[in-house]
Amino acid sequence: MEHDVLVEIKYCGICHTDIHFVRNDFGMSSYPLVPGHEIVGVVKEVGAHVTKFKVGDTVGIGCVVDSCRECDNCKQDQQQYCLNGATWTYGVPDKNGEVTYGGYSNQIVCDENYVLSVGSNLPLEKVAPLLCAGITTYSPLRRWNVRKGQRVAVVGLGGLGHMAVKLAVAMGAEVTVLSTHPAKQDDAIKLGAHKFVMTKDEEQVKTVQAYFDFILDTVSADHDYNFYLSMLRAHGTMCCVGLPGTPSPVPAFNLVFFGRNLAGSLIGGIAETQEMLDFCTEHNITADIELINIKDVNKAFERIEKSDVKYRFVIDMATL
Repeated sequence: MEHDVLVEIKYCGICHTDIHFVRNDFGMSSYPLVPGHEIVGVVKEVGAHVTKFKVGDTVGIGCVVDSCRECDNCKQDQQQYCLNGATWTYGVPDKNGEVTYGGYSNQIVCDENYVLSVGSNLPLEKVAPLLCAGITTYSPLRRWNVRKGQRVAVVGLGGLGHMAVKLAVAMGAEVTVLSTHPAKQDDAIKLGAHKFVMTKDEEQVKTVQAYFDFILDTVSADHDYNFYLSMLRAHGTMCCVGLPGTPSPVPAFNLVFFGRNLAGSLIGGIAETQEMLDFCTEHNITADIELINIKDVNKAFERIEKSDVKYRFVIDMATL
């Protein structure tokens, strides 16, 4: 097509969502399925009317490869919330009725308006997870204007959590990691966190009651939201980016008293994703990864489910 870009994929990150789709955990998978939405590569061909990219450019493709472009959300650069249904990078029908295929591949074709520019000064393999883990944490931090002088907590120190720490620190906030695993304290501090609270220690938890301006909850395992809401200051916000399988009841009392807010966020729009990549380039922020051969994907899936990775697997597509 005239506005399409052909990208030779160099690296693709592995997201837990890939595992869910491979195993049809959401009941919406169709096969054959090619996962992968943390894609970086090099432009090999461009359509006749492409103006944003040229052959040889280093680019990225994230979770969204198209949308209606006409609804209120699309017009506000919130393509992920397209009212007519965003076209995800893999496993869904596109506008032509053909199922999209993702980044566990040699190449991908995408409309130029959904392709991102990637700075050449950062190692590409470490940039790949920014296309999902990076924007998923950057977007809520920006939306709630995290900045110097604010106290921010990150719940969970995994693929999402470790990016949240790096980004919030770069934005100038005082950052605390909240974790059930005391062994993660050293890593939290190495990543830039100023404090660490082991949430199974009652005495430590008491020190952060009504303490934080913003809490970013990255955990997808079942847990009690109320436990963390009590740590918010008046008018503070807790934003969830994880997707636990079991609902967590939240009494209105826990929100009304202190005027606390409970919110959610899904990745980010294309313009905001570009902003995130530029921010990461400026601040030299990348993901902590383990680079793997594509033949080891199933082993990687198993290790992800055991939380046995620091902090994101990335596939070297030269091994395909």
